[in-house]
Amino acid sequence: MADELKIALEQIEKLKNVDRETLLEAIRGAIEMAARKGIHRAENITVEVEKNTLSFLVFEIKSVVAEVRDPALEISLEDARKLNPDVVVGNRLKVRTQPKDFGRIAAQTARQVIIQKLKDAERDRVYAEYKEREGDMITGNVKRISSGCIFVVIGQVEAVLLPGDQSPRENYKVGDRIRALVVRVEKTPKGTSVKLSRSAPDLVRALFELEVPEIYEGTVEIRALAREAGNRTKVAVASRDPNVDPVGACVGLKGSRVRAVVEELSGEKIDIVRWSEDPVQLCVNALNPADILKMQLDEEAKTIQVIVPQDQLSLAIGKRGQNARLASKLMGWSIDIRGDGEGRAPETPPETGEEAPDEPVEEADGNAATDGD
Repeated sequence: MADELKIALEQIEKLKNVDRETLLEAIRGAIEMAARKGIHRAENITVEVEKNTLSFLVFEIKSVVAEVRDPALEISLEDARKLNPDVVVGNRLKVRTQPKDFGRIAAQTARQVIIQKLKDAERDRVYAEYKEREGDMITGNVKRISSGCIFVVIGQVEAVLLPGDQSPRENYKVGDRIRALVVRVEKTPKGTSVKLSRSAPDLVRALFELEVPEIYEGTVEIRALAREAGNRTKVAVASRDPNVDPVGACVGLKGSRVRAVVEELSGEKIDIVRWSEDPVQLCVNALNPADILKMQLDEEAKTIQVIVPQDQLSLAIGKRGQNARLASKLMGWSIDIRGDGEGRAPETPPETGEEAPDEPVEEADGNAATDGD
C-alpha cells in the first residue's frame, strides 16, 4: 500500500502543484482514518509519515501498567521494556501495529481521502491567489459564451463576465483576448468563482495606470471618475508635481495615451479634466466646453445651480442628460443646469436667511480633454 500511495501522491503533487508539507499532512490523516477502520477500539491510533519515502507507520498509544486489564489500551511493563528499556509504569508508549484486513479496500479509501484533501488544498490556494487580485485588471481568452455570459480562461480558473458587467458597445467571440477587472472572488462548492467586469469605472482607472507612467508612478493621480460604460467617461486628474500637466500626461503626444484607452474600450468617449478642490472650478472643468455664466452653490446640500447661455444649454446638459449626469457623479454634487433665458435661480441658502453674493463666473481654462470619436 505504501508504494501505491507514494506513486499516487507523487503524481498528484506534480499535477496539482501542491507543496510537499500539504501532501504529508493529507496522507497522515488519510492513513489514520483508514487504520481506525481496521481496529475495534481506535481512539488511541496515530500515524506517522516518513517524509523522504512517504511510507507510513501505524501506532497504538498504550499506557504502561504493572497488570494489563485492557489490552487495547494498556501494555505490561515487561512487554514495554522490550520496546524501550527506559519506560516505567505510568508512561505512554507507541506500539507499532498492523490493522486487521488493512489491504486493498483500506488503501483505496485512504487514497480517496487524500485526493479530496488535495482538491481542497488546491481550491484554497487558487482562491487565495485570485482573492488578492480583486480590483486588478487581468487578461484572458474567451472560452465559451452561454446565455449572454462570457466565460474567460485566466490561469487555472474559468472566470465569468455576466451580462450586467459587460459594455453594451462590445461583442466577443470564442478565442478573443479580453482585458477585464476582477470585481469579486468567492468560494463555491465547485471551486473558486471569479467575477469579471468590463463596465466598472475602475477598469478605466486601471487602463490609465497601464498607459500613463505618471499615474503608475504616482506623479499624476486620478482624483475622481464617473462612467457610463459604452458611452462616456469623465476623469478628473491632479498632479503632485507642479511641472507636470496632469491632463497633458493622460492625453499623451498627439492623443496617443488616451487613444489607447479609447480603443481598448471599443470607442467609448473619454473626457479628461483638471481636478480642483474648489467645487466651482471643478464644475466649470467638468462641464467644459459649455460657457458658464453664473453658479449658485449650497454646500450643505451639495447642490449647484448653473446658468449657461441659452444656446449652449443642450451642450451643457448633453445627449439625454449624460454630460450633466457624469459631471454630477464626478463631483458628488447635484447639478441643476439652466439657460439664461429661463430666469435667475434663487441664491439664498435657507440656513441663514441671508442672501449670498453672486459667485464669480469661472472660465474653462483649456484643461479639459476629450475623447473617443
